Amino acid sequence: MSFELIRYEVADGVATVTLNRPDKLNAYVPAMGDEIVAAFAQARADDGVRCVILTGSGKAFCAGVDLDYVKAAYAGELPPGGPRLGEEAFVRQWPLDVLDFPKPVIAAVNGAAVGVGITMILPCDVRIVAAGAVLRLNFTKLGMLPGLGSTYLLPQLVGAGHALDLILGARTIDSETAIRVGLVQESVPAADLMQVARERATAIAACRPEVTAAAKRLLREGVRDAADRAMQRERDASAKLRR
Repeated sequence: MSFELIRYEVADGVATVTLNRPDKLNAYVPAMGDEIVAAFAQARADDGVRCVILTGSGKAFCAGVDLDYVKAAYAGELPPGGPRLGEEAFVRQWPLDVLDFPKPVIAAVNGAAVGVGITMILPCDVRIVAAGAVLRLNFTKLGMLPGLGSTYLLPQLVGAGHALDLILGARTIDSETAIRVGLVQESVPAADLMQVARERATAIAACRPEVTAAAKRLLREGVRDAADRAMQRERDASAKLRR
């Protein structure tokens, strides 16, 4: 399958999924979500892939939802057909697919991550960030609620206190703070990020895939169902706010 908004590459048992709208700081649009879903399905079906890296091209990881797209949607200027923002499979199902994914997933956050740029890394198994990257959870400032199961996944990673502080305060944090609160596991110099991520992924790929799949399944036991319920609550709450 060919992609326009992402890149998909496989080498040494590792699939790399790269958000590829560098001129837009990899801002998210539903078509990008569709391609991410398709890339992960391709990686899942490929027995030669034993680990997946999710990263971004250019100087940002993902600058959040593309506001130009949102404005066009509100103005009725988008072509007909296709799911509306928030109804696509990436938002409704992909986080659960990542939690269920039998192959470990590493998020290599190469630069600024805003809004959905953060929520999309929460279901990943390992999160590595480039030193100096800015991470912004600006949902409440935009009058929105966080999605992708983050109302469950974020407190699980950082604890309820930090999750409330980050979300209610629409906080912007740096890479070192992200490590301190537990949002990411490691910060490395930006120039070394992909090398570190690939070394980590290659080490995982060298292990027996049935062992890594079983380990992930056991460590994630119960998480998927809890995230599923959280995603439904997020959709219900967002729908009430739109009334």
